[in-house]
Amino acid sequence: MEAWEAVIRTVGSLLKTFEAELQDAVGLPLPWYDVLVQLSSAPDGRLRMQALADSVVLSRSGLTRLIDRMEKADLVEREHCADDRRGYYAVLTEEGRRVFRGAKPVHEQGIYEHFTRHLDGGDARAVVAAFTKVRQGNRL
Repeated sequence: MEAWEAVIRTVGSLLKTFEAELQDAVGLPLPWYDVLVQLSSAPDGRLRMQALADSVVLSRSGLTRLIDRMEKADLVEREHCADDRRGYYAVLTEEGRRVFRGAKPVHEQGIYEHFTRHLDGGDARAVVAAFTKVRQGNRL
């Protein structure tokens, strides 16, 4: 199997598995979890919509629709930017923080169970080195 095919098949399978586990355990789609991760690690739990779009695996229009749904679920709220009347922040709500705290251990256990535990120290270093080269080569 070619390296690119191994990466695509493995990542695709893992994402499906992580999605199913989050859905089953806490009823949370993986893209929603991705948004909660980004916002929970941001200062004051808020990011400009453009910055959030750059940090998640969604198009800007896809993110807008996702934030609409997450806002209805009371996980995030939009807040106008004081210095840019056209700009908005996505802000993590208390409910969003609570849901994230419940989902995080589920996702971390899934990463361990389905990925990390299958690698020894040398494997893990090789994966980090390979993906670092790819990211740097593509300025990601």
